Amino acid sequence: MSPLLLSVLLALVSAVAYAAAAIVQERVAASAAGLTYAPLRSPAWWGSVLLNGLGAALHVAALAYGPLSLVQPLGALTIVFALPMAALFVGRRAGHTAWRGALMATVGLAGLLSLTGGADTQSLADAERWLLAAGTFCLVGVLFTAAHVVGRSVLRSIALAAAAGVAFGIASVFTKTVAVEWTSSAPLAQWPSLLVLSALAVTGLLLSQASYKGAGLAAPLATVTVVNPVVAATVGLTLFGESFRYGAAGTVAALICGSVAALGIVQLTVDRLKGPSDALSVSDGVASDGVASEAAESGAAESGAAESDRHAAGTQVREGIDVGAVPGTRAHLEVEMRPRTVAGRS
Repeated sequence: MSPLLLSVLLALVSAVAYAAAAIVQERVAASAAGLTYAPLRSPAWWGSVLLNGLGAALHVAALAYGPLSLVQPLGALTIVFALPMAALFVGRRAGHTAWRGALMATVGLAGLLSLTGGADTQSLADAERWLLAAGTFCLVGVLFTAAHVVGRSVLRSIALAAAAGVAFGIASVFTKTVAVEWTSSAPLAQWPSLLVLSALAVTGLLLSQASYKGAGLAAPLATVTVVNPVVAATVGLTLFGESFRYGAAGTVAALICGSVAALGIVQLTVDRLKGPSDALSVSDGVASDGVASEAAESGAAESGAAESDRHAAGTQVREGIDVGAVPGTRAHLEVEMRPRTVAGRS
């Protein structure tokens, strides 16, 4: 097997591992009560952590055998793999809008990454390194705060996913810096950068887990998958001296690709924003029908009990219950119970 073919194979398996990890994370988030960042007691969540680690290891191995311009765009296939895998293994089928948004995000991101050219291997100076770390944590903090300010769960999830993508993207930058400066004679000389790298990786993992709560699979996954390499590429263009291929034409094409990827995320977000309201309307209708049905059944049962009391010997006093629909529409089934004295007659 040629090195190029091996690189493609490793990149594809890496994308599958990332997709599987995202599906598990979404299922854990859906089954957890409240907004959970680290469900440490869930074996499934630890399985998703291992799948993410496997995906990262395979991605690095793919880079060792193939060029960055090929491996990075293939990593964008994570979204495309995740949707049919979710339908096959957990019964989560995506509609036409979700597929369209996912494909737009994937194609736009793949085109953007394929236009990003490499430069000579470089590293960040200490001042640039700490400034980048401080700016990253500030930006993640702003997105985290915004996530808890917005009222809609889908917007909150997108903000958390964007924060996770920023953390992962800058972690990739620090990984490159550590790899350039690492030497076997002083393996721990880069411990400050390794500490920042570890903090960013853990932060990204926890934020991405929370982002799946209330937003489904496609929108948070697309956001993380797009923001991560875009942030890393932005740092590469500004600090590492990288550039887009084909000069001005490549820059224009990169902007178009970035716009397509962004529109794909917007479409996925709007699709999820419409979904919950529709589901709520259906739920309200079912709840209202359920209340009316239960009220009718209870009324019939009460009439039967009263008729039975009329034929009973002696006079008895019983407690009857009025069951009626609560005014207004509610998402949950509710009844109002009022005690009433019923006098039986012989």
